[in-house]
Amino acid sequence: MAKHSLAVIVLAAGQGTRMRSALPKVLHPVAGLPMVRHVLNAAAMLKPERSIVVLAPGMEQVAKAVAPATIAIQQQPLGTGHAVQAALPALKGFTGDVLVLFGDTPMLTTATLKAMLAARRSKSRSGGDGPAVVVSGFRPADAAAYGRLVLDAKGELEAIVEYKDATPEQRAIGFCNGGVMLLDGARLPGLLKRLDNSNAKGEYYLTDLVQLARAKGWGCRAVEVSEIDVMGVNNRAELALAEAYMQARLRAAALEAGVTMTAPETVYLRADTKLGRDVSIEPHVVFGANVEIGDSVTIRAFSHIEGARVAAGAVLGPYARLRPGADIGPEAHIGNFVEIKQARVEAGAKVNHLTYIGDARIGAKANIGAGTITCNYDGFNKSHTDIGAGAFIGSNSALVAPVTIGDGAIVAAGSTITGDVPADAMALARGRQENKLGLAGRFRAQQAKKKQQSKNQ
Repeated sequence: MAKHSLAVIVLAAGQGTRMRSALPKVLHPVAGLPMVRHVLNAAAMLKPERSIVVLAPGMEQVAKAVAPATIAIQQQPLGTGHAVQAALPALKGFTGDVLVLFGDTPMLTTATLKAMLAARRSKSRSGGDGPAVVVSGFRPADAAAYGRLVLDAKGELEAIVEYKDATPEQRAIGFCNGGVMLLDGARLPGLLKRLDNSNAKGEYYLTDLVQLARAKGWGCRAVEVSEIDVMGVNNRAELALAEAYMQARLRAAALEAGVTMTAPETVYLRADTKLGRDVSIEPHVVFGANVEIGDSVTIRAFSHIEGARVAAGAVLGPYARLRPGADIGPEAHIGNFVEIKQARVEAGAKVNHLTYIGDARIGAKANIGAGTITCNYDGFNKSHTDIGAGAFIGSNSALVAPVTIGDGAIVAAGSTITGDVPADAMALARGRQENKLGLAGRFRAQQAKKKQQSKNQ
């Protein structure tokens, strides 16, 4: 086994009763991704040899969400130490570093984990092997009921004391337990065997491993990290706070990568949003899942985009809606109150006003007039509309799929098209206009007379 091999254990067996939800706590999304997936993704950047998620019985929904991680079952909720004991069979034969994480800490970063790995793999301050236990620590403005990190005169970690078990002097310590632990896998099984539950809660605390390691003369260390990185989510208010922090992080990364946002605080991103260079995003734009935006795209205010690909130089909005399957070509224009679903809009095409395009192809440089709809659904089946390159669709036209409009064809405004239109043809499909001279005046006079008769009765 490699000297610096790594295994990751994610503790996710908690029921999250304070969330007051039928959805398991660790599956609540932050930036559109379940919290536990954020944790696994941060750890995945370290290329662990094994990834194990500890769940309670009956948590099949979570097991599916964390695949392909190995699942270990904690049969009873007897504490964090007991949860790691449940993962030991999946660690059989492993003697590298073991990273223990919590599934409800979505703000955790790979940089924090790397800092802990560096501490674990360094020599102890007193010489010899690296520390047996490395713990994350932070200094909150209000230490509240967090566990306290007790350091010795040399700055080594001496103990982690849970708030309920702490003395007044220990409660005065401002350095708090951040939860993340990194352990020597070779020494871990022996330490876990020595855990007991003689504490205020009657649980097996993983944090007691520090005192057990120190009793054997092994070094332990605390690494100070950002409070935000290790924040846990236990209720809806904390979930909203995590979302705000994550959005700020994603926006900052986008700005650093060359995206312009005129009001960043109003733009909502997903964890998987991909934005090219020189993208310009106006206020109040919302990104859903699976969005890829090419270079130099302009997204105007109040647009909503999900499951869509937008090529370089395209212009969207304001008030554009791209639904899953929307594929917008280079230099295409999608304007105000336009909805695109499962459709390809090719290079330079324009769909600028009050239009629905679904299950369709819009050819290069075609122009779709205001109020046009592709009638793609008949209540049972969805059918395709194909509009050729350079075609012109007049305003307020209805294209009843399946239908093909040839290259360069023109559909006159107000037409309902139920059959194919050949290339370069003009289609007119609307009732003939008749002008009844004087009829409007006679109609108004008749209505006024009826109204007066009604008042006299």
